[in-house]
Amino acid sequence: MAEKNESVNSQTDAQEEVQSQDVEQETSEEQASTEQTDVNSDAQNESSSHTTSDEESTADEEENVDPKDEEIQQLKEQVKENEDKYLRLYAEFENYKRRLQKENQTMKKYQSQSVLTDILPTIDNIERALQIEGEDEQFQSLQKGVKMVHESLLKALEDNGLEVIKTDGEQFDPNYHQAVMQDDNPDYESGQITQELQTGYKLKDRVLRPSMVKVNQ
Repeated sequence: MAEKNESVNSQTDAQEEVQSQDVEQETSEEQASTEQTDVNSDAQNESSSHTTSDEESTADEEENVDPKDEEIQQLKEQVKENEDKYLRLYAEFENYKRRLQKENQTMKKYQSQSVLTDILPTIDNIERALQIEGEDEQFQSLQKGVKMVHESLLKALEDNGLEVIKTDGEQFDPNYHQAVMQDDNPDYESGQITQELQTGYKLKDRVLRPSMVKVNQ
């Protein structure tokens, strides 16, 4: 019987010890939770303090901006804007000046074009007159005078840039020649000019009138 009572007492003591350990563990966890809450609260308070401090610092900086600094900044921006406008206008003026110079050079280069074009029919008539044949001494003298006038006129026109387009033995070139007839001559290559029917002229590199020619097949 005594042994049975001792066993019961031993079990009771063990249960009380377990309960005591549970209570201590719960107490420890509550303290840890309380400490963590306090830490989080302190961190939030510190963060809020920093934010408030930053806002106050920014506000102070805005209040401390010197009006002269703002005026200087505005003047700098205005100067940069005016400089950009000036550079654009200068570039446009330079482009206009170059374009005008090019137009003047072109105009000067071909300034005699209209006059030369108007004279070409006169040259054609003189050349037709020189093709007329005659044995009379008076006719020969007259023809000689016309030939001298023709040569002098061509010389003056050549000094002003007029050039005769070559056709003798040349290959047909649609940029300078106008084919009005075809020929079948074994003495010439295919596409070669066999006869000039009307003289062509050009002013420097610009064709005033293409040569009318007969082209071999």
